[in-house]
Amino acid sequence: MDKQPSLEDLKARVTQAQKAMGPKSESGVNESHAYGMAMRLVAELVSGLIVGLMIGWFLDKALGTKPWLLIIFIFLGLGAGIFNVLRAAKQITEAEARKLKEAAEKANSNEG
Repeated sequence: MDKQPSLEDLKARVTQAQKAMGPKSESGVNESHAYGMAMRLVAELVSGLIVGLMIGWFLDKALGTKPWLLIIFIFLGLGAGIFNVLRAAKQITEAEARKLKEAAEKANSNEG
């Protein structure tokens, strides 16, 4: 009969497979994930601006104050959009830091 592989050989093969399945870059962020994050930030900014524009336009039309409320609400929408972008960027940064910390802890626990 054939000789069974030793536990050391099996462990080496498992470790090699785990390394092959790991993240491709040092930071663990691939291009599609970065593109998705960028699209989210752009959507946050544009949506705030569009909502402000629509509110200003409808109020100007209803109250007959063209173009003052439109201008005011464009700036308010832009401010809200920027605030949303900053908040979303903070959430993304915290999530990435948490993933890196968990990966480091997992690597440390696997070594020992």
